[in-house]
Amino acid sequence: MIIANVQQLRKYHSANLILDGATFQIQEQEKVALIGRNGSGKSTLLRILSGYDQPDGGSVSIKKDLRIGYLPQIPAEFERMTLYEVLAHGFNDLSQLKQKMSELELRMASPEAAERPELMGSLLAEYTDVQERFEQGGGYEMDTSIDQVASGLQIAREDDSRPFRSLSGGEKSRVVLASQLVTRPGLLLLDEPTNHLDMAGIEWLEQFVQRYDGACVIVSHDRYFLDAVCGKTIELEDGEAHLYHASYSGYVKEKEERLLRQFELYQEQQKNIKKMKETIRQLEEWGRVGGNEKFFKRAASIRKALDRMEKVKRPALERKSADFAINPLDRSGNRVIEIEGIAKRFEDRVILKDAEGVLFYGENVALVGDNGSGKTTLFKLLLGELAPDSGQIKHGSRVDIGYLAQQEPIQDPKRTVLDYFRKEGGLEEGEARGVLAQYLFYGADVFKSLQSLSGGEWTRLRLALLVRRKPNLLLLDEPTNHLDIDSREALEEALEDYPGTVLAISHDRYFINRLAKRVWELKEGALTAYLGNYDEYLAGRQKPQSTKSDPTRMIKKEPAKSERKPVRGETGDLTAEKLEHEIRFIEEELKRLDAELNGLSGIGNEADLEALWQRRVKLQARLEEHMERWLELED
Repeated sequence: MIIANVQQLRKYHSANLILDGATFQIQEQEKVALIGRNGSGKSTLLRILSGYDQPDGGSVSIKKDLRIGYLPQIPAEFERMTLYEVLAHGFNDLSQLKQKMSELELRMASPEAAERPELMGSLLAEYTDVQERFEQGGGYEMDTSIDQVASGLQIAREDDSRPFRSLSGGEKSRVVLASQLVTRPGLLLLDEPTNHLDMAGIEWLEQFVQRYDGACVIVSHDRYFLDAVCGKTIELEDGEAHLYHASYSGYVKEKEERLLRQFELYQEQQKNIKKMKETIRQLEEWGRVGGNEKFFKRAASIRKALDRMEKVKRPALERKSADFAINPLDRSGNRVIEIEGIAKRFEDRVILKDAEGVLFYGENVALVGDNGSGKTTLFKLLLGELAPDSGQIKHGSRVDIGYLAQQEPIQDPKRTVLDYFRKEGGLEEGEARGVLAQYLFYGADVFKSLQSLSGGEWTRLRLALLVRRKPNLLLLDEPTNHLDIDSREALEEALEDYPGTVLAISHDRYFINRLAKRVWELKEGALTAYLGNYDEYLAGRQKPQSTKSDPTRMIKKEPAKSERKPVRGETGDLTAEKLEHEIRFIEEELKRLDAELNGLSGIGNEADLEALWQRRVKLQARLEEHMERWLELED
């Protein structure tokens, strides 16, 4: 059943046409991804669906009595509430009934009611009526529902009485999200719901939405999340809504096929239009030369047919995206960073204890962990901004660190983008404007004040400066936060081609899957490494690898200036020198595995023996493959 029907929707922002004929329907229980570039109208469309805003044209039909859950921003009255009152905001009617029941219970327990049977009877009748309405409305399940959602989003219920205004921005966002989830409306509109959630919170929300029996429209740049929960995708592009009955990954494939078909139709139509125009020209020329009116009439007929023709729109096969290409000035030594038994605590809170790890040149490593686990603290230790309580951190030779903080305060909000970039980057104005254009700051955009920039624009500007420095080690703290999907993909492509070393804190599972060859997990002060990307990390949580050596890691290619012949296949971007390193590490790991196998008795250790043996088989196969390709290179 259709619960929302949108037809030929039009909406202006000032003189800018944001939505131009958007048309689609939402069915019961559908999970819909709403995607598009920043400024394409996604949040505007959610506001219209929720009734917060009205369209300038077209129509929006909503099923009668459909309950919609959506908060475009934190309402002012929330600032005067407690945490619990915000969580229970959607249960306002039930909360009032609960309060009424409490008041009636007090009156029934009073001496006056005990002495006056008629008053007791009246109070009891009223209490029964209120209690029945409370029960029918699901009042007795209210706190259970709040508990479940609050637990999943890591909201501490012991803080129920805490003033909402005292929470941090991220905490407020989680509480407001919870206030919408607990009421379970028929249509749930979610605008970037995974922001401010750690990996555990995102995974919980994913499962919640998958099981949710209502419909959801979700605006998100989290492609992994969209793939997991949405079976339908609506893309807003040039004011129009394009529908795909597929997840995000399916949409990417279908869109590419649609654009290619549209381009073929466009080219074919342009050929026909060119022929028709040439025919018109010839007919009119013959008419003038021969003085024959019939030629002019024929030309006019063709011109009318041309005017009536429905023109195929030329598809934009490639949209402009930021250019994040990074080329380090120099390469570092093979061992980039060594972490040796470091410990760090703040007062009574232990952040790190005996953490160990080695980062090798050319690696892409993702650092994951719950919020508050100490990931940013570890970065500050690596940067030398903090000193460990014990242990040591060794930097390899020629290591040049480039750091992107998750949040960096703007020191002078009134400075323009151009002035800030020119002075921080050491550039003349003309060169600075040319570079800024590569990061999508065009024309008047360069004269924006820093305080007027969106989160995504501020991140792009900081990345532009980072690229300018040309470091050979990148420490990136949530680099995809605030970036739209196109900018995320542009950054991922640049990091794939980057010949240096990357250590990135990220909750973006799509980003980790695409880039990481190892995952470091920080949990309860310990640093544990897993071979592979995010999906492989999930599968291998029970069999951690040592952070000190990971012999099967994939090291990326040498800088473009290298003239070494590349190897084909899975390790086709490894040079002979790097293959030698790989072979040596694998041989060391095989020795270690053999020692472990010899140490197991086999009685009661069958599962461990099997796991170790399977790992040895895979490593041996990898060693043989590397040896074969190394010989091929040497030949």
